Amino acid sequence: MRCTFAAVLSWRSSMIYMEIAASRETPSTGCFVQLARECGFELAGVAPALPLNEFAFYRQWVEAGLAGPMDYLTDHRLAARADPRHLLPSVRSVLCMGKLYKTKEPDLASGNGRVSRYAWGSGDYHDVLSAGLKRLIARLKERWGDFDHRICVDTAPLLERAYAQAAGLGWIGKNTCLINQPLGSWFFLGEILVSVAVPPDTPPPDRCGTCRRCIDACPTQALVPNPGPAGPAWQLDARRCISTLTIEQRGATPEPLRAPTGDLLFGCDICQEVCPWNVRAPSTAEPTFQPVNASIDPGEIASLTADEFHARFRRTPLWRARHAGMLRNAATVMGNSRDPRYRPVLARLAQSADPGVASHANWALSRPLDAG
Repeated sequence: MRCTFAAVLSWRSSMIYMEIAASRETPSTGCFVQLARECGFELAGVAPALPLNEFAFYRQWVEAGLAGPMDYLTDHRLAARADPRHLLPSVRSVLCMGKLYKTKEPDLASGNGRVSRYAWGSGDYHDVLSAGLKRLIARLKERWGDFDHRICVDTAPLLERAYAQAAGLGWIGKNTCLINQPLGSWFFLGEILVSVAVPPDTPPPDRCGTCRRCIDACPTQALVPNPGPAGPAWQLDARRCISTLTIEQRGATPEPLRAPTGDLLFGCDICQEVCPWNVRAPSTAEPTFQPVNASIDPGEIASLTADEFHARFRRTPLWRARHAGMLRNAATVMGNSRDPRYRPVLARLAQSADPGVASHANWALSRPLDAG
């Protein structure tokens, strides 16, 4: 029997394919968790790629107007959050990861404005997480073979805390943060939607109990009772949240909420700082997250031109507030300090063409000076 070269080549290709296929592993949670940790994620778990009951609460929360200025949570992307198959039609599992961002606390200069811990670092956490997730996908494909996937890092319309809870990473506390019992809540979350079926994990119990430290500590009473039929007993009113007001809000913030903002220049961590589960939270050595912008003199912020602000903060989370937002925030902090040395700076900001900046500067100038 004559055997052509093409037939031999086809036979050899088939053998190679079968050898490769035989070497692939059956997708397992254990393999995924191990590789996720090797790629720099302290938390990892698997959730089923199905709609979750939490979407009913999310819709109820949006319809109550509690999302405030965050239009990206209420626009056409709202419906997409109902089902991960809207993001990847072939998805069968949601791989959920948490990356610790807590670092050792630096010495904070007296009088400076405080910055939320997630924004202390020198770079954008989206870049760090995305790089880690891409490494993880490559490692998984080496073990499991090819599959469809989509990376999500808090910009995709996915209820990431709900899926992280379903994946066993933690429970959603009264402060609305995901809390892991041994490690606390100082985590960035990331997800990979995959077209392979991986055995799912189970959610942990809610361990907040009767504690209400976060509720009582919030300076603006942004954690409010949930009167609706769906969801937990407490919910966030983003219209009162200092993080929303100093980061997402464009223009002036409500005057009654300016004094309670205190020295918070960008974001707020109070509801996490008082949480008992964070008492023993570990710190990370991730270079990008090490503190560079933990506190900043508001007068220094007020002196930056738009180009200088861009050059200094473009690759950091502080860019999210934009130049005008940070000038507004600086005016608030200077007003709350009641320090007379800021009066000339505030007088200049009061002449700003931006109504929000001018409003906050004039409010700050109306505050009585520190008697000391």
